Amino acid sequence: MAKQIVFVTGNAKKLEEVVKILGETIPFQLVNRKVDLPELQGEYEDICIKKCKEAARIVEGPVIVEDTCLGFTALKGLPGPYIKWFLDKLGPDGLHQMLAGWEDKSATAMCTFAYAESPTSDVLLFRGETKGTIVSPRGPRDFGWDPCFLPEGYNQTYAEMPKSQKNEISHRSKAVLKLKEYFDNKR
Repeated sequence: MAKQIVFVTGNAKKLEEVVKILGETIPFQLVNRKVDLPELQGEYEDICIKKCKEAARIVEGPVIVEDTCLGFTALKGLPGPYIKWFLDKLGPDGLHQMLAGWEDKSATAMCTFAYAESPTSDVLLFRGETKGTIVSPRGPRDFGWDPCFLPEGYNQTYAEMPKSQKNEISHRSKAVLKLKEYFDNKR
């Protein structure tokens, strides 16, 4: 039986997206588990490392955690790792409205996967970024801030794109592919 690695998430859509990007050639079985982790503050690297160590301690085995940031250039990278709370309180419309007083609507979507083999092992980070623009929301509103993020070089928001296209260019796919490369090289 293939080795199991726990992906700590309660978000079924996130798990679905990651499994689709990883494909079927990975040398392990990815299973998800919702674990209540502390919501930390700080720089994204520190947040990811601490979350991963805590998840590995709780799961008592190999884990992957994911952290997503959305940084607005005009706001010097904020909301960054706090995007979840901004989205919960303001929704995609409010995220767009936050930049109403700014000429610069550019943003960077960033995803970091953290992997630890055990509670005592080092945490490895795999990061992906996609540049884009914050726009008035378009498309389905069933996955976070996708309706208001227009990736650079495209005329559709993440929400408007077919999933297959989003999975080719997204910040998450770039981070997942780095994670996959790591496991491919370990074989």
